[in-house]
Amino acid sequence: MDHTNKSFPPSRSATLKDVEGQSLSPAARAKVDRILNACQERPDIEALVQLASSEHGLVHDEVRRKAWPILLGYSSNGESSPGHNADWHDLPRHKDEDQVRLDVDRSFIYYPKNETDRQLDHRKKELSAVITQVLRTHPMLSYFQGFHDIVQVFLLVLGADDAPASVSHLSLLRIRDFMLPSLSASLAHLRLLPSILQAEDANLCHHLSQTQPFFALAATICLYAHDIEEYGDIARLFDFLLAHGAVVSLYFFAVIVLSRREELFDIPADEPEMLHSVLSKLPKPLDLEALISDTMSLYERYPPESLPFRAWSKISPFSVLKTTQGNFRQQTLSDGVELFEKQVAQLHREQLLEHAKATLWKYRRPSRRVGLVFFVGVVAFCLRRYDYESYASSAFQRLLGYLRIMGR
Repeated sequence: MDHTNKSFPPSRSATLKDVEGQSLSPAARAKVDRILNACQERPDIEALVQLASSEHGLVHDEVRRKAWPILLGYSSNGESSPGHNADWHDLPRHKDEDQVRLDVDRSFIYYPKNETDRQLDHRKKELSAVITQVLRTHPMLSYFQGFHDIVQVFLLVLGADDAPASVSHLSLLRIRDFMLPSLSASLAHLRLLPSILQAEDANLCHHLSQTQPFFALAATICLYAHDIEEYGDIARLFDFLLAHGAVVSLYFFAVIVLSRREELFDIPADEPEMLHSVLSKLPKPLDLEALISDTMSLYERYPPESLPFRAWSKISPFSVLKTTQGNFRQQTLSDGVELFEKQVAQLHREQLLEHAKATLWKYRRPSRRVGLVFFVGVVAFCLRRYDYESYASSAFQRLLGYLRIMGR
């Protein structure tokens, strides 16, 4: 079901009068009034989160233009919203701009409907400009396929002028893990999924145990924007996702899996390829309101820190899964950049240790293995204790030299 008006022209501020001409029920009009009251100069975040999560979400795009920036942690008032860079055209090209161009050419497949080719071409130019501005302004970010699906929703809701600020906040503070130099942090998200399923339905989790949770990557990495074909549905789902921390998206996927229990048990557990194929495609149609309600209930029953297999403890403290818990809307773009740098450093450290383990195995000798393990442990301690960027190269050279001597 489409939950929003399909008129896309942007508006800097919303009032109840803006939506009076729309075909809204008295209940929807009353809800719009409550949402706008929660979006005053001192926003009532708790009320806004509750309203965005309740049936039909934020109701209308005029209201979303006011509420989404608040849910993302910044004010859209004024000409200089955080993340806006009027001089982005003069910045160096981002390394991923060629891929952006290819993906933008494939955008706006399902919506908006009833627009001419000329109108769609104009939207594609706007979409390319929004993505390019964000990437050039924050060149450390790595583009991923599916990012354009997310951004096109923001463009349609907020307009070309206001979308870059929201997309910047989203990129650095909400989906940062997906924009790191490697997929490692993204894959860490997927490892929470079996734990969520185990908490709610151990039998189903066991049935899927031979199937790696990679089936959830395509949907979760683009916040379901690639799979949901109705504009009103994806805008309504974004209301919910932006109202909560990043981990809620995984609970939402878990609820989808749980809703397909009977279908999945009809497929033998020893056919992981078939299970993967089924799970990697979202069922159609999606009963969004029921799924959102079930997601909130599932999260309340099994919050992340209570999940089995110590799954939550294995998540990086710098991951958006953890940094969007609690009172996270006070974070700034600068905080996002700092967290990005810490995540990159942690990823390098983990790669370094994996390299050490591989080298240890290559040069193994039983009589000297204890010494090697001790040395690798020392390297690991030093990488954590000191500035590993300056220490890593010399440490590894000493380690490799030591291993070569022992391998003779």
